[in-house]
Amino acid sequence: MKTYVIGDLQGCHDQTVALVERILAEEAETPSILFTGDLINRGPDSLATLRYVYALARASSGLVDTVLGNHDLHLLAVANGIRPAHDSDTLSHILEAQDGPALMDWLRTRPMAIHRGGHLLVHGGVLPQWDADQAMALAGEVEAALRGPDWAGFLAHMYGNQPAAWHDGLEGAERLRCIVNALTRLRFCTAGGVMDFKMKESAKADPASGLMPWFEVPGRRTQDVTVVFGHWSALGLMLRPRLIALDTGCVWGGYLSAVCLEDRSLMQVQCPEYRAHAGKA
Repeated sequence: MKTYVIGDLQGCHDQTVALVERILAEEAETPSILFTGDLINRGPDSLATLRYVYALARASSGLVDTVLGNHDLHLLAVANGIRPAHDSDTLSHILEAQDGPALMDWLRTRPMAIHRGGHLLVHGGVLPQWDADQAMALAGEVEAALRGPDWAGFLAHMYGNQPAAWHDGLEGAERLRCIVNALTRLRFCTAGGVMDFKMKESAKADPASGLMPWFEVPGRRTQDVTVVFGHWSALGLMLRPRLIALDTGCVWGGYLSAVCLEDRSLMQVQCPEYRAHAGKA
């Protein structure tokens, strides 16, 4: 059985259906399909997209799943009155839908990271201090909070850029916030693993800043697995040894991309007809 990973959907329903149908038509044996998170928001039909992935997952006996992205967590926070909606959000139909609560309950029980067949799937990044086993263990701490009875209380303390650096002694809300920021928001950090969230649209940092893409930090401890991620549309498609980047800007008029993990074959659907509000994230 093959495994395909699809990049950020961000509410682009028609392209999602088209790409999944191409994958299913290609394979004689039903494949596993994983998503890099950010299923919703900014695109034209977040509700239909979330319903579609939910239905796929429910019917798949575990073959279809997604990690959580920052936009997915934002939906949960908005729904609970923890964060205001942004002008560029396209979440209102989910919030108003009769099945909205059930969809969001399913969403909050999705993993923060998936480790399978030598591949580590996250939405944003992995701090250079973490190996795959530690990343999975820390992801599990956030998953437990999201699945627990006080999950809304967790969301209330989830936002903020501090602490910007990981150490094993972090506790409570600060510990969970640091984990969430790394797994869902990380793009640039220092060689010592201090995260920076000021630069969002660039794929390169000023060398004088001391910042670099998290995956280029010398000696990062996930170099023994292939890290698969989305979140970074300015970076685009990247297929390197031990690294796959899959946010190819579908919502910005680019492509929706899928890569087969076994042979790295690529499928793409062009997305020319929709450009969301300004302000990429």
